[in-house]
Amino acid sequence: MTLADVALLACPACRGALAWEGRAREGRLEEGGLRCGGCRASWPVVEGLPRLFREREVRGKDRLMRVIYDGLPSLHDPLTALLTPVLQGLSEAELRERYVSRLELGALSPRPGGAPPRILEVGIGAGANLPLLARELPPGLEVEVWGVDLSEGMLGCCRERLSREGHRGVRLLMGDAHALPFPDQSFDRVFEIGGINGYREPGRALAEMARVARPGTPLVVVDEQLDPRARTLGERLVFRLLTFYTREAHSPRALLPPEAVDITEEQLSRFYFCLSFRMPPVSAAR
Repeated sequence: MTLADVALLACPACRGALAWEGRAREGRLEEGGLRCGGCRASWPVVEGLPRLFREREVRGKDRLMRVIYDGLPSLHDPLTALLTPVLQGLSEAELRERYVSRLELGALSPRPGGAPPRILEVGIGAGANLPLLARELPPGLEVEVWGVDLSEGMLGCCRERLSREGHRGVRLLMGDAHALPFPDQSFDRVFEIGGINGYREPGRALAEMARVARPGTPLVVVDEQLDPRARTLGERLVFRLLTFYTREAHSPRALLPPEAVDITEEQLSRFYFCLSFRMPPVSAAR
């Protein structure tokens, strides 16, 4: 993350502007902290990775899921690729293509003044969606991809991917989906894959994603939901094992902000839903 990127962040406690206090090299943050000009809260930056969350707020399912992801981060993506065809009846690539299409990436264009559009992935994990984003973007379009996650282990794997595959314009930080560290209407696309059912307050997380999205932009959320057509005991047992962390694994459509429009809910596969929506301009929402 660069010194210029700091101006695009906001204090997760009060949404005030942040200022850098620490060591930087060639314009990149190294060690130090981000100080809020409003509430004066300080947020550490360790090895270039901002930690914009409070540990005391990580509790319940959030803490359980972080322990799991931090435990074996390097195995997550290989296991996903191996098990998806067996459990879902389609390949991992096919599953990802189904929800990435909902982001309408081909319609992105530079912002007024020529600034690159910004994409936010909440729960970026090891960055498995980055190659699909790059493939679906208009040729030659420069974008900023911001990735937020609570798992330091998964973000470490994502950093390795960036180094290995050479993805450009990606900013990573540790943050809580319930208090995203960005100003209102900061992003041109917002999505979250495979995490909403594990959040302690999914409605609050959805409200945060809606807050940081520009009006009219697609917001896409994907996670586990048993296909109502699933009949066999085996299917139901496998689903129960996959969603051991909750008894409420289903689309959170009822928790969307009341102003949400263009709501589309679909069953992507045997065990996954896709929920997409948009937020209207403030004047239209009133």
